[in-house]
Amino acid sequence: MTRLFRPTRQTKEEKAAVEIGDILSDFRLDLDSLGYYVARSNPYVIYRRFEAVAESALLEREGLDDTRMENYNDRLL
Repeated sequence: MTRLFRPTRQTKEEKAAVEIGDILSDFRLDLDSLGYYVARSNPYVIYRRFEAVAESALLEREGLDDTRMENYNDRLL
């Protein structure tokens, strides 16, 4: 029996996550300055989206269940 090899495709979100990880893997990068420039050089909506991504990563890392996450998301609005 022959199986066809189909490469998995990354979503835009996965590609962006890998790109962010690559940028942050440079330990010479000053994270305080990066935060300053993210906050200062982007519109408020972009900053809030950045904040949402960081919070989502934190919640994922901590392993919070869906009900606690829904309550958390309600607080953001």
